[in-house]
Amino acid sequence: QVQLVESGGGLVQPGGSLRLSCAASGNIFSVQTMGWYRQSQGKERALVADITSGGNTNYADSVKGRFTISRDNAKNTAYLQMNSLKFEDTAVYYCYARVQTFTDNRGYWGRGTQVTVSS
Repeated sequence: QVQLVESGGGLVQPGGSLRLSCAASGNIFSVQTMGWYRQSQGKERALVADITSGGNTNYADSVKGRFTISRDNAKNTAYLQMNSLKFEDTAVYYCYARVQTFTDNRGYWGRGTQVTVSS
């Protein structure tokens, strides 16, 4: 059907940067909103940023000014540029996409990628 594959996670020092990628593939007619969510230890999964097919974005207050979400519609890929990383950014980051296939329209989740900010 549809698969979302994240990449780019890893270990980074405070103040450092990472760029996450999420590629959607499969039986895709169109990809609508894409987003990044994160879940840290002991907390529920929460929105980091999302972006509509037209390029409108919104961000969690905690990442405004530091993170930038973007997308390449031709590649069905979303990105999350993370700068000035802080310890509290440590989490598993999940890609989300709402996808119109030839038979339905629903949300999909990636399996997640670990981001660890540590000195």
